[in-house]
Amino acid sequence: MGDNNKSGEQVRRQVMGDAFVDRALNNATDFSQPLQDFVNEHAWGSVWSREGLPLKTRSLITLAALTALKCPQELKGHVRGALNNGCTVEEIREALLHCAVYAGVPAAVDAFRAAQEVIDSYQQG
Repeated sequence: MGDNNKSGEQVRRQVMGDAFVDRALNNATDFSQPLQDFVNEHAWGSVWSREGLPLKTRSLITLAALTALKCPQELKGHVRGALNNGCTVEEIREALLHCAVYAGVPAAVDAFRAAQEVIDSYQQG
């Protein structure tokens, strides 16, 4: 494991939370472990850890991209990450609403559904 993998896992834990990362890493198989290493090294170790944008901004960009790609399951984890990074529910709502114009209403509807589920459980816990 390289330095970017280790530092990437630290940033991933900071944003997504230990439970989320532990679940992802503990559920990895011989087949999927290389993907977890890739995600830690490249997404979290090379991109998320860069200076130039605060984590809060990176979270909102990620929510927009996942909305456009129609990835509501992945979006759920990043809604929690956005909340962990200090994004308000209103900021998340506005980012997803903004996506309706550029990514399409159906994509935004799916994103709102996924986000609402996480926001409800986040506010209860």
